[in-house]
Amino acid sequence: MTNDRIYLSSPHMSDEGYEQQYVQEAFDTNWIAPLGSNVNGFEQELADKVGIKSAAALSSGTAAIHLALRAAGIGQGDIVFCPTLTFSATANPIIYQGATPVFIDSDFKTWNMCPDALEEAFKKYPEVKAVIVVHLYGLSADLDRIVDLCTQYNVTLIEDAAESLGTYYKGKQTGTFGDYGIFSFNGNKIITTSGGGMLVSNNEKMVEKVRFWATQSRDQARHYQHSELGFNYRMSNVVAGIGRGQLKVLDERVQKKKKIYETYKRELSDVVGIGFMPENDFDDPNYWLSCITLNENVQPTDIMDALDEENIESRPIWKPMHMQPYFDQYDFVGEGVAEKLFETGICLPSDTKMTDDQISRIINNIKSMWWLDVK
Repeated sequence: MTNDRIYLSSPHMSDEGYEQQYVQEAFDTNWIAPLGSNVNGFEQELADKVGIKSAAALSSGTAAIHLALRAAGIGQGDIVFCPTLTFSATANPIIYQGATPVFIDSDFKTWNMCPDALEEAFKKYPEVKAVIVVHLYGLSADLDRIVDLCTQYNVTLIEDAAESLGTYYKGKQTGTFGDYGIFSFNGNKIITTSGGGMLVSNNEKMVEKVRFWATQSRDQARHYQHSELGFNYRMSNVVAGIGRGQLKVLDERVQKKKKIYETYKRELSDVVGIGFMPENDFDDPNYWLSCITLNENVQPTDIMDALDEENIESRPIWKPMHMQPYFDQYDFVGEGVAEKLFETGICLPSDTKMTDDQISRIINNIKSMWWLDVK
């Protein structure tokens, strides 16, 4: 058995070479630009795959959140609710628009935005203009209550489904419940374009507007004319070709991620002090990352350091936004669930290229640690 590096979640191209076929087409036709048949095809194929009317291929998931907020009319001084347990890319676009984030706690049931905390936030800030909900690690949030609250208060709901392509809530793809949804194709996601994102919506007119903004808001004129602020956010035809190929193997990737999680759970369930990501009847996750929690007697850093010594990558659960130096000035509504998950959680390697031997190597390293007892 070799000691090759085991990654958390790295790019995985198809064995069939689907990606190269589309990329070669872009080269053969000289469409090495932020437009072309691959861009159009990727938008349509992704929209069809998730069951929504329209999609705009963009340079990143962050760009997609930014333009979703812009489409929602979010501007200077507006309040936007955002989960505290997420990556900063969820929160940063709120600041881009000059708006004010209010961070909402998680619940242990889903690890995502707590509906009770969200309801409390609505009562505290009835003037709120939008809610961003995240489906963390491929686990679906409790969408029924969240959608109902947004409807009740008449605010725009944006789904950050960057980590949950292939995850279903009650049989429907996450990212398609809100007014706008976004997906990410960063190198570590379940499928990748190396970098890129997608905004989706049933509001076809607004998606067309997003495409316009993302192409520097260039007006229809012979000369270069701009009547609105624009952004250089359009996805390239080459990158979109990779995405079209990757989309063909999405279902395979979900099955492999699920197998990895089930193997960890089966082999580590008898280790005292280890808990696992929540499972709910309404949720059919893509298991983007397999995460565990530890009891108070075991420090996540101990496991991460030990794995690192064996050339195995692992990471903490996201550090909550309200604990971050840049964002700690903004309000937080909740009871510290997100902090608890951060303090006790670890993301284990979930790379779809891992072999059974490599997964066993990770499991054996965890089990061999002297301070872990086995039931």
